[in-house]
Amino acid sequence: MRSVSFPAELLDEVMRNLEQFAAPGRDGQVFVGPQGGQLRRSNFRDDWAKARKAAGVAGEPHFHVLRHTGNTPASTAGASTRELMTRMGHSSSPAALIYQHMTSDRDRAIADRLGAMIRGGGGAASGSSEEGAERT
Repeated sequence: MRSVSFPAELLDEVMRNLEQFAAPGRDGQVFVGPQGGQLRRSNFRDDWAKARKAAGVAGEPHFHVLRHTGNTPASTAGASTRELMTRMGHSSSPAALIYQHMTSDRDRAIADRLGAMIRGGGGAASGSSEEGAERT
C-alpha cells in the first residue's frame, strides 16, 4: 500500500465517493465489488464496462487510461520522473515515461518560457524569432 496526495479541491468528491462506494473503516478497500467484497480480476471487465456506461463514456477505453489521465497533469504540474515513479508505484523510469504525454498547452508553455529565457539573456539560442511562433 502507498499513500498518494491529491489536491484539496478534490476532497469533498473523494469523501463522497468513499462514503458511497468504499468498504467502511480506515483499512477498508477503496474499490469493492458489487456485493461489497474485494474486486476480482475475473469479473472486473464487466464492472468496468458498467461504470463506463453509467458515466456516459463513449467507446471502450481500457482501465489503464486512468493512469494516463492522472499522470499527465502531474507531469504538467512539474513533477519529476522520480516523483511520478513514486506516485504511480513504478520501479523504473521507462515504466513511468509510458504514462507521460505531451500536451499542446504544455508545449506552448515550454516555448513561452524559452522565449522569456532568450529575452532575459539566459538562453543559449541566437538569432531572432517571432514571438509566439509555432513550428508545425
